[in-house]
Amino acid sequence: MSEAQGDIGVIGLAVMGQNLILNMNDKGFTVVAYNRTTSKVDHFLANEAKGTKILGAHSVQEFVAKLKRPRKMILLVKAGPIVDDFINQLLPFLDQGDIVIDGGNSHYPDSIRRTKELEAKGFLFVGSGVSGGEEGARFGPSLMPGGSPAAWPHIKEIFQATAAQVKGEPCCDWVGETGAGHYVKMVHNGIEYGDMQLIAEAYDILKRGLGLPEDEIADIFLKWNKGVLDSFLIDITANILKFKDDDGAPMVSKILDKAGQKGTGKWTAIAALDAGMPVTLIGEAVFARCLSSIKEERVRASKVISGPQKEEFKGDKKQFIDDLEQALYASKIISYAQGFMLMRETAKELDWHLNYAGIAQMWRGGCIIKSVFLGDITSAYQKSGNLESLLFDDFFNKAVHKAQPGWRRIIAQAVLWGIPTPAFSTALAFFDGYRSEVVPANILQAQRDYFGAHTFRVMPGKENAKLKTGEDIHINWTGRGGNVSASTYSA
Repeated sequence: MSEAQGDIGVIGLAVMGQNLILNMNDKGFTVVAYNRTTSKVDHFLANEAKGTKILGAHSVQEFVAKLKRPRKMILLVKAGPIVDDFINQLLPFLDQGDIVIDGGNSHYPDSIRRTKELEAKGFLFVGSGVSGGEEGARFGPSLMPGGSPAAWPHIKEIFQATAAQVKGEPCCDWVGETGAGHYVKMVHNGIEYGDMQLIAEAYDILKRGLGLPEDEIADIFLKWNKGVLDSFLIDITANILKFKDDDGAPMVSKILDKAGQKGTGKWTAIAALDAGMPVTLIGEAVFARCLSSIKEERVRASKVISGPQKEEFKGDKKQFIDDLEQALYASKIISYAQGFMLMRETAKELDWHLNYAGIAQMWRGGCIIKSVFLGDITSAYQKSGNLESLLFDDFFNKAVHKAQPGWRRIIAQAVLWGIPTPAFSTALAFFDGYRSEVVPANILQAQRDYFGAHTFRVMPGKENAKLKTGEDIHINWTGRGGNVSASTYSA
């Protein structure tokens, strides 16, 4: 038998790497494992991988030599310079057409650069989003590969077999060119931030607003998980709320209210600002975590800044909880609509050919945002691949209209209670702005022209001899200014 027996290799034996290797082994593939600290390879083979056909390597050269051509190598190492370092270690031993796959949480511009650099040398590069945490890696993650299209036929079988399966379909498909895989993973993580913030706000309204104990809130979440909100995050939140410390108190009530973040939500918000797209809910979710992190300052503020006098809720409690379910559902629709709008804009800018139905399908299982809801998004994009927004799809249009009265009542009541709802509120503000034929940006354009001669354009139907549609116009508002404009109109 030839020395090259490995179908695929994995570099990096932290928990994600080990679990993904074991998953691929279960699916019938021969995997070669390598780690910079080679004692980890021996420990893995002697313990978790004992009795499997997983192979170990003690050097990069040995790792490459044990792989069948075209060699397929997944890097599961910390994002950043370490990825480039390992790629440079691999290059001397590779042959033309070999495939380097980065399965870490890399920033998509790095994947764009690596694709171009490796293709220029005759190799193929794949930047793949991997979502689902430890359990996903072990039993079926959501995989989002993008990069060199020529690599896909060689990795398709392994990736789709390893991924989570929903209704017999793999939660993995080719995403698009260069950095598209990691871009889609970044947006996934941003949406995850939004989903988590919405759930936290719903908990806060039930806890501080209605004064419900954690057990009762958990039961509400469990009920919601049988309906339109059926999802991994709603399910685990119910479990979290039920969990008790040794003294019988809910564990969640003892956790310090300072949220951490790894940066992928922030990347999404920055990408949205760069693209000029109103991805407001993810932005607010990031800022809510930033606000939570200034705990000491909030404690001081709570002593000197007062809000409204808390009044006991006297309305229909069941109706209120139903309204909250609808508010959460509608806000979630807005968040996903915004995320897909951002992906469309970036695909247009970078000339990527993204499959939006495929992306939604990849997220239906294996990942943190998996939900029944993503099946509905898949259907929407299968019906119309050119869908401008989920709000134009009949299903989601009807869902938001049905949710609208309760959504507004919830936010109004939260405002009266003084309970912050940044994600709920920005979702509704976007909805009201998006459905407005006219918004007050005319005032902004007038102000910009008044103080900076930035020009404006005339609304169709309002033109005259002096004001012509489609032209950049500057007005001498005070009689003291000149007629020279500072710049042409910019949207």
